[in-house]
Amino acid sequence: MKVALIQFSPQLNRSNLERVVASVESHPQADVILFPELALSGYLLKDKLFEDAWNREELSLLAQASLTCDIAVGAAMWDEGKVYNSALYFSQGALLHIHHKNHLPTYGMFEEGRYFAQGESIRAFETMHGSCVMVVCEDVWRAETFAHIALLEVDIIYVLAASPARDFRDEGLMITAQWDALLKSLALLTKAYVVFVNRVGFEDGLGFWGGSRVITPTGECEYELPLFEEASRVVELNHGLLKVERYIAKNS
Repeated sequence: MKVALIQFSPQLNRSNLERVVASVESHPQADVILFPELALSGYLLKDKLFEDAWNREELSLLAQASLTCDIAVGAAMWDEGKVYNSALYFSQGALLHIHHKNHLPTYGMFEEGRYFAQGESIRAFETMHGSCVMVVCEDVWRAETFAHIALLEVDIIYVLAASPARDFRDEGLMITAQWDALLKSLALLTKAYVVFVNRVGFEDGLGFWGGSRVITPTGECEYELPLFEEASRVVELNHGLLKVERYIAKNS
């Protein structure tokens, strides 16, 4: 199974849809293509959010593009009169699954709780490439998320993020080390592949660091994209490794 990680800098407008579709078309070898949190919208929409948020029927281009490969992408979405920070999974010409971000940060530089409605569940879903779950950025920073996903026994965990760079130290960017520890712990606890894609670029003084990566079920970082620059990479997940880890877990 081949997964394309698309680490890019969205604009604060609806032009991102065309760019996402173009990225899908330029990676014909991928089985699944993964984009960051709010890739269709940009992050700091603020009061512009209610004007630019998407309805499902407006994303028919992505549904059509998913006839050739599965697509996971973040967007501000209308759902029953509320706007959510959502992760969408398109497959075989349809929207197969949608996850609304459960944990909306409202501390420090973050104001998501002022604008977005809060999601209330994390659900597994079946694809042609195995059982999956999607979460969005801050969802991973909660112990209850780890515990819940472990019970779902999925094969792949997709993490869509828009994580700003912060806490610069002599030894490097501390947020990258923190994310690495979280993702590796999640993989070890769940015995699943963890595929993390984080955006780059700047919005209103916020800089996003990228560093998208793939963590194996053994907790190893198998692939990693560069910091602070747009990049893409097609990586192959080893389902044999996944089966071995599940066997060891059940018989230990």
